[in-house]
Amino acid sequence: MNCSCHVTPLWRTTLLASVLVVFAASRALAVPSVYHHVHLNSSDSKAASQWYADNFGGQAKKLGIFNTVGFGKTIFIFFQAKPGFPGSAGSVVDHVGFSCKNLEAKLKELGDAKVEIVSGIEQEGPIRFAYVKDPWGTLIELVEDPEIEGFHHVHLAATDPEATLRWYTSAFGGEIARYKGVVPGIRYGDMWVLVKKVAEAQAPTKGRAIDHLSWGFTDLDAAAVELKALGIKFNMEPTAFGTGKIAFITDPAGVLIELVGPAAKKK
Repeated sequence: MNCSCHVTPLWRTTLLASVLVVFAASRALAVPSVYHHVHLNSSDSKAASQWYADNFGGQAKKLGIFNTVGFGKTIFIFFQAKPGFPGSAGSVVDHVGFSCKNLEAKLKELGDAKVEIVSGIEQEGPIRFAYVKDPWGTLIELVEDPEIEGFHHVHLAATDPEATLRWYTSAFGGEIARYKGVVPGIRYGDMWVLVKKVAEAQAPTKGRAIDHLSWGFTDLDAAAVELKALGIKFNMEPTAFGTGKIAFITDPAGVLIELVGPAAKKK
C-alpha cells in the first residue's frame, strides 16, 4: 500500500465520556488504553469537519472550541491554522485510510464531488487501494476491507518498521500482525496502525496537516508512571483540561502523541 505515484505522502470531556465505556485491556501493562483521535490542521476547521463528514460518512460536531467529526470510536479533531502548513506527505504519519465496500464506486463518487484524486486503483497482493487528498494537504488511502468500514488506519513511515511497532506495543499494547498478510501493523479495535519502510527519516508531525495521534487511558496518571518506567519522556506532564486530563509524548521517529484520560477521582 505504498503510493506508487510518489506522493511522499482536544478532545473535550464529552468525547472522553463516550470512549471510556469501550476501553479494552489491549496492552500488557496495567492501565488499559484505546485509540482515541487524529488531530489535523486546517485553514477552515468547520469546513474540514464537514468535508470529512460529507465524503466519508462521519458525524460533524462542534465540541467545545473544536470542530470534529466522529467515525465510530475514533474522532477527527481540527485545529484552526494559518494557511501554509505542510501536508502529511513527507511526515512520519504519511496518511490516513478509509475502507469502503466498492473502491471503483467510491472513487467515482469522490471524483464527482471534485475531491483531488492522487492515484487510481492499484493492487498489492490482496489489497486494492487508491489515494485521494483533502483540500488541506492530508493524503487519504482508500481500501476495501469488509471487516472495517469507515475510518481504517493511520500509516506511519519509518526507517525501522519493526522497532516502531515494538515501541507502540510496549506503550499502547496490541499485537504486531500483517494487514491482509502484507503490511506490518497493529490493530487497535476498529482501526490499524500500519508502518511502511522508508530509506530516510521523515519530518516530525507537529505543525503538519496530520499534527498528532492520540491514545486514551482509564487512569492517565498511572499510565504516565508506567510509560516513564519504559524510558518514555513527556513533552507535557498530565495536566487538567476541562474535567479530564491530557499529556503529550513523542515517539522515537517524531510522531506527536496526545494522551487523554479522566480527571482523578476525588477521595
